[in-house]
Amino acid sequence: MLLSDIASSLTCVHVGDDIEITSMNNLANASQTQLSFAEHKKYSTELQKSKASAFLIPSNLVESLPKNSSYIVCDNVSISMAHATKLFAPKKIDFNAPDPIIGEGSYIDERANIENGVIVGKNCTIMAGVYLGSYVHVGDNTTIYANATVYRDCRIGSDCIIHSGTVIGADGFGFSHTATGEHIKIYQNGNVIIEDEVEIGANCAIDRAVFGSTLIKKGVKLDNFIHIAHNCEIGEYSLFVAQTGVGGSTKLGRNCVVSGQTAFTDHLDIAPFSTFTARSGVTKSIKEPRGVWSGYPLMDHREWMKVQSKIAKLVKE
Repeated sequence: MLLSDIASSLTCVHVGDDIEITSMNNLANASQTQLSFAEHKKYSTELQKSKASAFLIPSNLVESLPKNSSYIVCDNVSISMAHATKLFAPKKIDFNAPDPIIGEGSYIDERANIENGVIVGKNCTIMAGVYLGSYVHVGDNTTIYANATVYRDCRIGSDCIIHSGTVIGADGFGFSHTATGEHIKIYQNGNVIIEDEVEIGANCAIDRAVFGSTLIKKGVKLDNFIHIAHNCEIGEYSLFVAQTGVGGSTKLGRNCVVSGQTAFTDHLDIAPFSTFTARSGVTKSIKEPRGVWSGYPLMDHREWMKVQSKIAKLVKE
């Protein structure tokens, strides 16, 4: 839609060329046809480097914009951004999409629900009660067990196993908050990409991205009852034990081992080959690979063992 139409919907005024906007994205990943946004001066450098042609910004960031940019000045960028995401939210079901394409040798139970635009590869098994939303793609030799759900636009690779009750592509938990305590939904307009040879246990939830993709890389194995939040990235061949959760935009390197009931806060970067023992609470990024970590607050596993030993001795005294 035209930038002027977006500004009108937000009850704001745009400045610069009235360009056509195809979608939204963050500063680092936006293209020339996308609308991006910045709230604080700490984003001034990113703002200068962004390839976006149009921005939602506060008045004090106008001077930090790239030359010849078009922009919309907002009193509250966070609230305006949330309202703008709704403008670009796709239809829940695209009834005008082409008929599903099912690969040779694939079995689709008659009680599965396959929307238009779906592509299923060769030799797949899609069991009863499965729902594949508009434009879902499933690779070859993949099995999706009964009553699993894959929301529209998500991608599942080849040789994957998705167990019953799992939901892939539900909305991430994103809201902007008004001064009076109301919560304005940020529409999650990205998707989930699951690469090849991934196995996902029963009753897991992998949320779609706000923009871009939540990414589960090749060879990842997830146990039952695991939550991966929006815009996360789980590195190749990582292992997750039951009841673990990963906060939004956290990225784990390859071959991480995450034991049961471990929790990660959002926006962390975790080095490859990191191991977390059960009930670890991860609140800071980890830069050094191959560490073993325990406890909350998180510490080196050997140090944690010493602390537990001393606590046990204190209790006995």
